[in-house]
Amino acid sequence: MNNNCIYGINGPVVTIKGATDFSMMEMVYVGDEKLVGEIIGINSDFTTVQVYEDTTGLKPGDPIVGTGAPMNVLLGPGILNNIFDGIERPLSEIEKTDGAFISRGSQVSALDTEKLWDVTLTVKVGDTLNGGEIYATLPETDIITHKCMVPPLLSGKVTYVAKSGSYKLFDTIVKLEDENGTVHELSLCQKWPIRTPRPVKERLTASIPLITGQRVIDTLFPISKGGTAAIPGGFGTGKTMTQHQLAKWCDADIIVYVGCGERGNEMSQVLQEFSELIDPKHDCPMTYRTTLIANTSNMPVAAREASIYTGITLAEYYRDMGYNVAIMADSTSRWAEALREISGRLEEMPAEEGFPAYLPSRLSEFYERGCRAKVLCGKEGSVTIIGAVSPQGSDFSEPVTQNTKRFTRCFWALDKSLAYARHYPAINWMDSYSEYFSDLDPWFEENLGEEFLEYRKQISALLAEESRLMEIVKLIGADVLPDDQKLVIETAKVIRVGFLQQNAFHKDDTFVPLEKQKLMMKTILHLHKKAKHITNAAIPISRVLETGLFEKLTKIKYDIPNNRLDMFDEYIKEIDEKISQITF
Repeated sequence: MNNNCIYGINGPVVTIKGATDFSMMEMVYVGDEKLVGEIIGINSDFTTVQVYEDTTGLKPGDPIVGTGAPMNVLLGPGILNNIFDGIERPLSEIEKTDGAFISRGSQVSALDTEKLWDVTLTVKVGDTLNGGEIYATLPETDIITHKCMVPPLLSGKVTYVAKSGSYKLFDTIVKLEDENGTVHELSLCQKWPIRTPRPVKERLTASIPLITGQRVIDTLFPISKGGTAAIPGGFGTGKTMTQHQLAKWCDADIIVYVGCGERGNEMSQVLQEFSELIDPKHDCPMTYRTTLIANTSNMPVAAREASIYTGITLAEYYRDMGYNVAIMADSTSRWAEALREISGRLEEMPAEEGFPAYLPSRLSEFYERGCRAKVLCGKEGSVTIIGAVSPQGSDFSEPVTQNTKRFTRCFWALDKSLAYARHYPAINWMDSYSEYFSDLDPWFEENLGEEFLEYRKQISALLAEESRLMEIVKLIGADVLPDDQKLVIETAKVIRVGFLQQNAFHKDDTFVPLEKQKLMMKTILHLHKKAKHITNAAIPISRVLETGLFEKLTKIKYDIPNNRLDMFDEYIKEIDEKISQITF
């Protein structure tokens, strides 16, 4: 333990004068209240500490005590169905003692140390265990089995195994002797430094899609399990709403939601919605497979910078058990702003728009931790990262958005005009893209057939053609267009309103299975093909519009329940009948 004194204070940055024996990135306690901090700079003259709590009241001469370990989090049962701040302090426990606001230097344990867990041991004396292998299991919630794993960097022979039964978090249930003869006691938990990625056996290709039930994503801009995506958009375009929808409906086993620098009322809405939501897949509260990290805009700025790493570390921990985890980071722009503020306090040379020059490397460090992998215990797991970006004035050329595009393979660009027109999700189909097509197309072809890929191609082509035609319409009006181009505009309208637009409050439209998405595309394209025969025969398109088929297909998402896909045959038949009645 090292005792040193504060020399200077500048917001969340504290300096110590003279040489110290602290290590870079070491976790320290600052002042008499033991505020949590981290060493971020060392030279012969000064040591710099980043404090994760409010430094009001600190003064020169106050002690700084080292821990000898990097900034870490406690990993074990109790993470799920819980809410933490940016440095993994449980807000529900803090509320009992501190009320609505966190007091400085709060020393509450991240996880409940007194709760008894029903533990089943899965090893025996004499077994050889390597890092990441499972030695015990317990029911963390009604739907998630927690697997106690050997810390990744430890291996050895089992010399003691407790009987299966009820144990507290820090009770020793297994003893492991390493090759040097040192005995390590294993409990239900372990610690891991938040800035260090947890190791895996092998990173796997992004060949399995993350099914979200959102048509514009699954069909046009899919993301893989273990993939990375950015959701950029200005104020009010629906970033948080889109992430809520993905968290509720995507086929990940576990959700980690990081509210980084968001408004307090927005985070309280998240907490309220998640506590009330029933998981449709398991018919139990959504919180049973969710953990939330809340670091609102009025909390200390340094903790905002740490919250992203805390979230990804929790996600990697459950990935190592063999689960598919999705982490929602809302928003990485607020995290980047925290980097900028701290960089300014450190008097570092600013780069574009005042952000530090290392912004791209920090973003890459975060997004590179998303992957699908064969983990150390031999199972497959994944961490999918979906990060919201909040460019000021919806300017996608600003540094955070541009650098995020470099490190993510999905870009779901939210459009202000779509959002204000109540088109949700407000993902602009012309500005968005996905680079996962080549990886995921074999899966789609195997599970949905080649026609799914063909339908997607045709839908995209029609939307692109409509965008080109609308530029002409703005100049000279729609009346002068030939009928075949008017048909493209009418079909694209059905695609936009009837397919891409989705209603989160409708029981059948909030989540749409892939098979229904395919049949919706098939029906819309079937009408387009039949109507094209009419226009090619020099019959006015108005004759087709009079049938009411285009209006009917716009409502197909509501009129056909998700469990009645056979009804699509009736729509195809009706299209054929009404088109055939038009005289050639």
